[in-house]
Amino acid sequence: MKYIYDTWNSVMNHNSNPLKNIPDTNTRHMIIQVLAWMWCITFSSYFTSMWIFGITTIAHIFIIAAIAMTVAVFETAKSNPRFLINKGYHTPSRARAIYIKGKRYELDPRDAGGEHE
Repeated sequence: MKYIYDTWNSVMNHNSNPLKNIPDTNTRHMIIQVLAWMWCITFSSYFTSMWIFGITTIAHIFIIAAIAMTVAVFETAKSNPRFLINKGYHTPSRARAIYIKGKRYELDPRDAGGEHE
């Protein structure tokens, strides 16, 4: 997992890749976008089809968005894990008890409970 994270940062993180030397972040973002389009066009030209261009463009959008979302969730979990906890929803189920490794634990009767309570 660290290899994927480091590889992502070496290409996509504007604070790690050589674009960090450009002071304006808007310019950095535009250059990354142009490079992404360039690679889509290059691969579609290689396969000699504009249909492939459309497919690879959409595929790149989905893949990059999925990777970006994963990295964002991991970074949030690392830096601010309480952000990912839904306030007011305390137990993982509607039950008044929970089992962990075969042992029953009674829950606080004042607990808000599951989504249907």
